Amino acid sequence: MEDVRRTIDWVNGAVEIIDQVALPGEYRTVRLTTVDELIDAIRRLAVRGAPALGGAGALGTALAAFAHDDPAAVRADAERLAGARPTAVNLSWGVSRALARLGDGPDAVLAEALALLDEDERLNREASARAAELILEKCPRRPLRLLTHCNAGRLATVGWGTALGVVWHLQAAGHLEYVLADETRPLLQGARLTAWELAEAGVPHRVLPDAAAAAAMARGMVDCVVVGADRIAVNGDVANKIGTYGLAIAAARHGLPFVVVAPSSTVDPGLASGESIVIEERSPEEITTISGIPVAPPGTNVFNPAFDVTPAELITAVVTEKGPMTP
Repeated sequence: MEDVRRTIDWVNGAVEIIDQVALPGEYRTVRLTTVDELIDAIRRLAVRGAPALGGAGALGTALAAFAHDDPAAVRADAERLAGARPTAVNLSWGVSRALARLGDGPDAVLAEALALLDEDERLNREASARAAELILEKCPRRPLRLLTHCNAGRLATVGWGTALGVVWHLQAAGHLEYVLADETRPLLQGARLTAWELAEAGVPHRVLPDAAAAAAMARGMVDCVVVGADRIAVNGDVANKIGTYGLAIAAARHGLPFVVVAPSSTVDPGLASGESIVIEERSPEEITTISGIPVAPPGTNVFNPAFDVTPAELITAVVTEKGPMTP
């Protein structure tokens, strides 16, 4: 895990990403030279994951700064970029952080964005290390069997991971038996991306339908649930990929620790609770078709939220680089 390509980076005057829509069938990088191209990549989930979106926001602001002499035009592009996905707070945070350097010129904006990328890798390593320590304290069994949801690995960050960062630490220490990875809507990001990362790292794993997670807990196949986050309220409520709330309920029913891992940038200091988090809804076609083939009758109505909110009382700990968060 030490020498892998960053999920998102600045290369020769453009933003370069790993195209996550193409995985696992094809590993390819995409070069994005305009804010519009980056916004499209964000909306189609070619780049995704809260920490990675923070990097995208900052690098996209740098693209705008180099593209326009007029600060108002840069700010207009930055505003469009920040609104590309409404639930993950890191996107607007990355935009704001880079935009704060606009008065010092485009090079300063880019320098701030690049500093953010370096910081993201460091903080996620620290957060996942602290979470791994906490899980070892909470779970006496060795080796551990973890269940995770969606993708919270290096593909969701700049280059290390949050929930899967815990896996990398536990694997290196010899404390991991296997990982169960929910397939996860939308776009089966657990089956496509998490399983790809686990296979790449040589971690024993199995993919399961989201609906089978509670059954796995009931059978004694899980010691701890560990997930990432897209937005964290100051009271400890957590917005994460749809299905996380149900996992937390099942974990509570079976007496299992439920641990959330994220950098402190995912904590929204202006959000008192999760009740006011805007939940993005995805296209109905993601449910009614598979690879373009209809699997539901024409005209079927769809409820397809991309995220849900897990109340703080169902969460054992929210762990950032500073350690367990105090609501």
